[in-house]
Amino acid sequence: MLIDSHCHLEYKGLVEDQAGVLTRARAAGVGAFLNISTRQSEWDQVVATAAREADVFASVGIHPHEADAHQDLGRAALLAATEHPRVIAIGETGLDYYYDHSDRGAQQRLFRMHIDVARETQLPLIIHTRDAEDDTFAILADEMAKGTFPALIHCFTASAEFGEKVLELGLTISLSGIVTFKNAKGLQDVAATVPEYRLLIETDSPFLAPVPHRGQVCEPAYVADTAAFIANLRRMDTQALAEQTTANFARLFQKAGL
Repeated sequence: MLIDSHCHLEYKGLVEDQAGVLTRARAAGVGAFLNISTRQSEWDQVVATAAREADVFASVGIHPHEADAHQDLGRAALLAATEHPRVIAIGETGLDYYYDHSDRGAQQRLFRMHIDVARETQLPLIIHTRDAEDDTFAILADEMAKGTFPALIHCFTASAEFGEKVLELGLTISLSGIVTFKNAKGLQDVAATVPEYRLLIETDSPFLAPVPHRGQVCEPAYVADTAAFIANLRRMDTQALAEQTTANFARLFQKAGL
């Protein structure tokens, strides 16, 4: 069984045929999905899908692009949203200095608030980071010193040095279809060496379709292509990689009860 540890089932490109998307993914061997939210207005829809589909789980959180629009989001609102039985994670949250769609200070404050809730609930924190390695690591190290919390870097595209540092903090690394791209040699080197018990795979669908689907709307079914590519990099059987990453998901997202 494969698990798509990060997909956006409510986004344009998937939501119009959500039932078909899930059916095709199940046929490809995907046994569970983590449906990710990026703004508060999505929380109800993401949770409703998870409540309706037995193999779909939900996250609640605010993407750094949305930080400016959520500066009045109180800690209590996020904490309350985590109480739903189908919510197994917090995020995605983090820092994005590539687009700078929101003020960096606002991004940092919201990131720390998410961390605080993750520490209290012990639900895994799903972290987005782009062009913000130094600040992301500094915040993680500072907050981890206050008390540990489970976390992962989703759609990992950062440097090998950053990867080593977050692994030392106890984080997990999740790889998307970007690893299959021809210009992703550095990322492929990272993918080949991540400790087997700290590795997850995802699609980030409807974005970032892996080879051989580049240019198409990405679907959770395509996590199978990413898994096969990573297995080849790591010189292991694809089934063995599927079993390992599924076990990793179950261990990290314990509320899922897999």
